[in-house]
Amino acid sequence: MRRKTMKSPELARAIEQHNTVTFFYDNLTRTVEPYTYGTHIDTGNEVLSAYQIGGFSKSNASPAWRLYRLDEISSLQILPGTFSPTRAGYNPNDRRMGQIYARA
Repeated sequence: MRRKTMKSPELARAIEQHNTVTFFYDNLTRTVEPYTYGTHIDTGNEVLSAYQIGGFSKSNASPAWRLYRLDEISSLQILPGTFSPTRAGYNPNDRRMGQIYARA
């Protein structure tokens, strides 16, 4: 299997340094704790597994774990706030990802 090169090294850095991030997704602002960044095992799309702590979602269920496609994220900003790398439900070996670029 050919290894892909990550498209967002700044997101990988935010994960490794435990910085929260904010971005637009589905035309809504999201603030999240990013935990795992890699490629989806089935589609090959770059994805982010994150815990949403602020902003909005169409389901109105926040805070919550979510999987975001990177090609649908815009206006990514790394925030100065940090988070704990341990959170209930976090799996550093996320089985939804075939290749992991960064993990908390």
